Amino acid sequence: MTQQTNPDSPEAQSGKEEAGLVIEGALILTMEEEQRTENGPFTGDIRIAGSRIDAVRAGDAGQTGLRRPGDEVIDGRGRVAMPGLINAHQHTPMSLLRGFSDDLKLMDWLERKMFPAEDRMTPDDIEAGARLAIAEMIRSGTTAFADMYIHMDRIAEAVSETGMRASLTRGLITAADDGGRRMREALELIDRCQGAADGRITTMLGPHSPFLCSPEALQEIAALAESRRIPVHIHLAETVEEVFLIRERHGRTPAEHLRELGIIGPRVHTLLAHAVHLTQGDIELLRGMRGGVSHNPVSNMKLGCGAAPVPDMLRAGITVGLGTDGAGSATTLDMFQEVRAAAWMHRLTAGDPTAFCAYRALRMATAGSAELLGLGGEIGTLTPGKKADVILIGLDRPHLQPVHDVYSLLAYAANGSDVETVVVDGRVLMRDRELTTLDEERVLREAAGIAARITAGI
Repeated sequence: MTQQTNPDSPEAQSGKEEAGLVIEGALILTMEEEQRTENGPFTGDIRIAGSRIDAVRAGDAGQTGLRRPGDEVIDGRGRVAMPGLINAHQHTPMSLLRGFSDDLKLMDWLERKMFPAEDRMTPDDIEAGARLAIAEMIRSGTTAFADMYIHMDRIAEAVSETGMRASLTRGLITAADDGGRRMREALELIDRCQGAADGRITTMLGPHSPFLCSPEALQEIAALAESRRIPVHIHLAETVEEVFLIRERHGRTPAEHLRELGIIGPRVHTLLAHAVHLTQGDIELLRGMRGGVSHNPVSNMKLGCGAAPVPDMLRAGITVGLGTDGAGSATTLDMFQEVRAAAWMHRLTAGDPTAFCAYRALRMATAGSAELLGLGGEIGTLTPGKKADVILIGLDRPHLQPVHDVYSLLAYAANGSDVETVVVDGRVLMRDRELTTLDEERVLREAAGIAARITAGI
């Protein structure tokens, strides 16, 4: 491993020394594609200057020459340093509905439980649910997420105050006429929040799904996304019922429908959530699209929706990331659970233990998800010049010893509770398992009271 230094850092530009943050002696996984084939994991130091990674260098702890006078030092010995995990599909306020409606079919789950409880949520409730989800995500090593819900201005406040990174989307259901209110709210969110929180907040347009949005609305959204250069975030082919409904209404698959309306293709960056029930023709149609697919294996298995054809998508060159979906369906927001579920699901469906490797699953949760959020040039790998979103995972516990293959160890044995330190945009959000930007006791107390109220009698 040769030294890598950010040429755009303040030091490189001005020659002046600026106090930074140095992680020393960690086992470093950059998650750059070439690391797997050329350098492999290595022990070394990482220096952060401001919000960006300044340098990554192999060597013994503190002997790499990266430390400067005034730098804060974090001891990385006995720990893995890797990019923060990125949750590519979430509904953060649904953390208030965790475990409320399990063991139901998707439409029963939505119509009998989720929708009635969500109708009772106030903007204050939504912000409290987002804070609960953010606390869980930080604690389990997630540093960025893509969210779709309502009252997104309140979720933006939670993101801004807690130091997280997020792509926010006002969910759009256009099957019933609302006089354009939802679309106005979506555009107001983009105008107000794009680039907010020192650039940690980005935005997308969020038509909920092909079956809850009219063709005319989807065409309008595609045109707006292209003209304003805003990505689109939409559910696609999550259930067999959706595929049947779209074919009955429009005579084509959901993917063909979105392609025809301009949502999928080379002109709009689109994040497709789920994409479980795709034909081989659909996969060919997605080949070359801008954006890609958020694979959500825990939610898909728990709701009995099926297994997305992820290996076929990857072979077709389609970008695939990982997401949890909301805690109302997935129960957990621990992205390590998604990594493990993805690897095991596709080995099982293929009947082949070589069909999906640990490294590929981890890369989907980092670099893959970063690409889906439109942030591949900024996050997802530990590359000098990129944003400093870094997590440290402690290896000094029985289930993470011995260390033969660290990729396999993290993919198949690690849990979110093994994450000790979380850095986002160069700021420490969790240090030695202690949250630094959230009053965790208050978050839990508020969430419990709200959850009891909104679910009473349903």
